[in-house]
Amino acid sequence: MTEENIYANLTQLGGDSKLPLTPEEAVMERVPNPQKGSGYVVRFTAPEFTSLCPITGQPDFAHLMIDYVPGDWLVESKSLKLFLGSFRNHGAFHEDCTVSIGKRIEELLDPKWLRIGGYWYPRGGIPIDVFYQSGPTPEGIWIPDQGVPPYRGRG
Repeated sequence: MTEENIYANLTQLGGDSKLPLTPEEAVMERVPNPQKGSGYVVRFTAPEFTSLCPITGQPDFAHLMIDYVPGDWLVESKSLKLFLGSFRNHGAFHEDCTVSIGKRIEELLDPKWLRIGGYWYPRGGIPIDVFYQSGPTPEGIWIPDQGVPPYRGRG
């Protein structure tokens, strides 16, 4: 399979793309995994994720860590960035945002395994950490720790 064929159906990479207004409107794209027979982990880190409180409209901020073991597909990273950015004006609780992102990626890729850690910064004095995992950790693949320490305030 040539690079041309792998990337032929992408619509957002290499050009101007507007930030989708909602997560539902966002289009995530995928490409065939050129290392399909290999067991490996892909990690995306979004340290400045933003959404809105659905009640107050105040901004909420999180550090997201997304790990997945690809099967047939890889997520195209620009489309993932646009999808994550679409939450900037989206009102939802931390739990809903974190789990919805994990499930949407899972639905798109059908990975061998996926986990997302949503490490939410405190508002009202309480940080909230939300974790979603698609199933048991695969054997024989190095899955590094997400490395995000629990919130300690002033330490």
